[in-house]
Amino acid sequence: MARVYNFCAGPAVLPLEVLEEAQATLIDYRGSGMSLMECSHRGKEYMAVQDEAVANLRELLRLTDDYAVLLLQGGASGQFAMVPMNLLPPGSVADYTRSGIWAIKAIKEAKLIGKVNVAADTADALPTRVPRVDELTLTPGAAYVHLTSNETISGAQWKAFPRTDAPLVADMSSDMLSRPFDATQFGLIYAGAQKNLGPSGVTLVVVRKELAKRVPATVPMIFRYQTHIDEGSMYNTPPCFSVYILMLVTRWIKKVGLETLYRRNVDKAARLYAAIDASGGYYRGSAAKECRSDMNVTFRLPTEALEEQFAKESSAAGLKQLKGHRSVGGLRASIYNAFPVEGVDALVAFMKDFQRRNG
Repeated sequence: MARVYNFCAGPAVLPLEVLEEAQATLIDYRGSGMSLMECSHRGKEYMAVQDEAVANLRELLRLTDDYAVLLLQGGASGQFAMVPMNLLPPGSVADYTRSGIWAIKAIKEAKLIGKVNVAADTADALPTRVPRVDELTLTPGAAYVHLTSNETISGAQWKAFPRTDAPLVADMSSDMLSRPFDATQFGLIYAGAQKNLGPSGVTLVVVRKELAKRVPATVPMIFRYQTHIDEGSMYNTPPCFSVYILMLVTRWIKKVGLETLYRRNVDKAARLYAAIDASGGYYRGSAAKECRSDMNVTFRLPTEALEEQFAKESSAAGLKQLKGHRSVGGLRASIYNAFPVEGVDALVAFMKDFQRRNG
């Protein structure tokens, strides 16, 4: 069967050449007579995969030796708890920006561990947006400052990151390695892989090593970053096949070039936003223009009935998973690194035709 254009927010589209290579090695991985899913996680086959994945990430993020790269499990949701468990000692305060549903979830978990100051709150803003740097009310001596770089549901993205005295922590699940940025500006970054990095099941954590030493003695060993640094992300059995796909995807990003991918991503998003803005109000972008995400383009139609019709007809036309998140409705086109520009052009053509037929 022909492949469709997959606009799903995650698990999301993967590079076709990555899927083809994984398919070719699925049953017999490099002459081992086994699938990589069957190999020991401490055997030479898997260890070579993990070593390359970590090396690729270090190179792409231009990390110095004082950062550790960890490949963990539990997704961003697990990190909502692990971050404060490790970095928020008793008597301290953590600053959080409240920019949308994912930031709200992170705040909720952190409050179970310690004291949280909401440094800026734009979660209920319409059009949706992330805070401006001049809106931040930061706590002197805060343990850390947390932000969500791209709100997948609302379609709002930080275009520039604040400079903070406290360590800056970011959930970059939905725009990690979609653009160049200075990773050394951050004390800790985490990202579920299932948007730009690979399949679900593996979570990337980049942490400054000295921060990992803060962990209180009462935190269980498996929830300590220091444990996973000491054990090379092998404290428990890793998600081997997910790490393998992450290795192939980061290899692909290196081949294409991060700057090239960024230019493509900006161009793809611009094509969709131009179609929205040229529709005379028939399509309405959900996010403020200065915060529009390059990854998740969210928009509304004149009625919810039309939105349902749009989602149904677009799916039949091979434009899949355009229905917005259940919590907010509307439409959402997720156009991550591996999403082809041809799919964006196909969606723009469908949007124009749909408006002509139903305007």
